[in-house]
Amino acid sequence: MAIKIDLDVFAVMWNQLQNQKTPTVHLTILRWLENAWNDGETQLLLMAFRACGKSTLVGVFAAWLIHQNPNLRILIMAADDALARKMVRNVRRILERHPLTSGLIPKIADQWASDRFTVVRAMEFRDPTVMARGLISNITGARADIIIYDDVEVPNTSSTQEARAELRHRLDESRFILTPQGLQLFVGTPHCYDTIYAMDNEDQNTDQNDAYLDGFHGLKIPIYNDDGDSVWPDRFPVNDIESLKRQVGPNKFLSQMMLRPVNIAQGRLNPQLLQYYNDDLDYKEIARKPVLYIGGKRIYSCSAWWDPAFGSATGDASVLAIVFTDEGGKHYIHHLHYIRVSDAEEDDEATQQCKIIAALLKRFYVSCVTVETNGIGKFLPAILRREVRTSGHYASVVEYHSSTSKSQKILEGFDAVMAAKNLYVHRDVLATPFLNEMREWRPMSSNTRDDGLDAVASALLQEPIRIAGGKSKGTRKNWSPSAQIFKAKY
Repeated sequence: MAIKIDLDVFAVMWNQLQNQKTPTVHLTILRWLENAWNDGETQLLLMAFRACGKSTLVGVFAAWLIHQNPNLRILIMAADDALARKMVRNVRRILERHPLTSGLIPKIADQWASDRFTVVRAMEFRDPTVMARGLISNITGARADIIIYDDVEVPNTSSTQEARAELRHRLDESRFILTPQGLQLFVGTPHCYDTIYAMDNEDQNTDQNDAYLDGFHGLKIPIYNDDGDSVWPDRFPVNDIESLKRQVGPNKFLSQMMLRPVNIAQGRLNPQLLQYYNDDLDYKEIARKPVLYIGGKRIYSCSAWWDPAFGSATGDASVLAIVFTDEGGKHYIHHLHYIRVSDAEEDDEATQQCKIIAALLKRFYVSCVTVETNGIGKFLPAILRREVRTSGHYASVVEYHSSTSKSQKILEGFDAVMAAKNLYVHRDVLATPFLNEMREWRPMSSNTRDDGLDAVASALLQEPIRIAGGKSKGTRKNWSPSAQIFKAKY
């Protein structure tokens, strides 16, 4: 006979076993879950800011439910199988180690797997006690008393209208395996304006009857409370929260930390947030080590991105973006080149473009360039490597196949740095179509030019590559600071 115990006490016992405290925000979530279960609620939505530990708490809730009634069948669904298995492993570990659940562990090993397990129970069911499934997995024929939807809305399942429609279709299908009066529990944060986590009380610019979780009983816990204080000050002090906001940008902060569905159209780029400069690159050698400066600021890294294209003047432009980053985290769009070729040249168009790129890499001391290989870009890296060697410069050529939509890439690339006013543009860039692209750009629109925006955003999102110092090869200039090895005296 299981000992009846409140969920918060069950969780505190588990945390004490792990030498962890139970913060107030966790107790709020736990008590809401227990009260909703005891009240017979069958449709629940839990939204809490990223890193709040909501999935861990829901795992404790699942273990508590099994402790209360071992005959329950729980299906955990997530965006993919790996994420679903992660929660199943969490529930399994709790049952294995919690002092109140040791009697539930079976003796048969094959009933205790990473993606499913069955506890000792009185009733015989075809379905396990807990089972993990990704959204695209086949669940036909399964039955569950409780379905936990853990982070089913992620960028991969919500970035396009087609993906959002497929997500809703998959979720609708899962309801057929739920037993009568079974519980649906959604856990997550909104990743788009047309989020599934919209209830009838959501402030959205759509008909409330269209809200996917219309009528669900919800709990929403943003990082800031109504008084503007952190809801978990010990782990998330206000200064750290504001620093995070500057790093990720206002849109992502609003959606992931304040739980507000963000309209992608509100992420339109504002050229007034740009900073401008006239300084040229200043290359020096100090103590026989090359260094690079812009306006007296030491440059620490460089991201160069080439989005190639061929064709007429009305088609996509072939653009190279060169972005430098200084020691203070400021980003400099130092050169943006819309490549043009001549029909009078003997070389073919691909070779002409690669020669132009190679010359620019040498001119701006670029040690690495990434070539987007979607479409025509597949055969260009080999030609570019040849032309770089011929120029006498040394630079790595990295191939990259992009699967992210342009709109998403542009918003993610520009949002944070522009909001922090950390994006600087060289005056020469103003002679290109870049600024006009920024003014006229609309998300998801196919009628606006965005080739320069796409190249710069890709460079901003690219992990800065720092080349270690050493012997020069060709005219390679190893100006980028790198990690050094020191032998400590003791």
